[in-house]
Amino acid sequence: MAIKVYGSMLSTATLRVLLCLAEKDIDFELINVDLASGEHKKPHILARNPFGQIPAFEDGDVKLFESRAISQYISRTYAGKGTDLINKDPKKAAVESVWMEVESLKFDPVTAKLAWELCMKRFLFGKNGDEEVVNAEEKRLESVLDVYEARLSESKYLGGDSFSLADLHHAPMIKFMMETRVKEVFDARPYLSGWVADILSRPACVKVFGVPAY
Repeated sequence: MAIKVYGSMLSTATLRVLLCLAEKDIDFELINVDLASGEHKKPHILARNPFGQIPAFEDGDVKLFESRAISQYISRTYAGKGTDLINKDPKKAAVESVWMEVESLKFDPVTAKLAWELCMKRFLFGKNGDEEVVNAEEKRLESVLDVYEARLSESKYLGGDSFSLADLHHAPMIKFMMETRVKEVFDARPYLSGWVADILSRPACVKVFGVPAY
């Protein structure tokens, strides 16, 4: 039975799962969920994710939600396919896990607020973002990215010498940020900007991000 992903190309969480599937070279069916109409709050999605969010994921009798949990399931279940995304060395895997946590707890909250103000408000409601909120969140992001710059000055990827889920989890939100004024914040940090260019040029990113969102 084919893997099914219920989501939207406008959702960074959905894109996180699709990137993982692409890195693993796994076929799947994307079932589009219309966010603008509130479809994610309808019973057929709530039955798959009780929080009314996307993506939802089905692989035979395995039914999951939460994109980072889904990506780890894919990486472990299909370890023999495509790119190795979780290091087999437990010590190295632990470092990758640290940066997966950093992405979830430090990077994503601030960039999600920026994406909402700079992108999603306009798309969903035709409204401009709040400039005061954007300026405050940019300052928060600068502090977070200073830590990333230090890490990437001593390591090619966040988790070590090889690309992993720690890097992949960042890619969708980075893609959104690169299409806004916040790109300048990334470009001002040479090690960080080199890492961004590296991960966004990966074949999986080119493939997934090349699919029209509308």
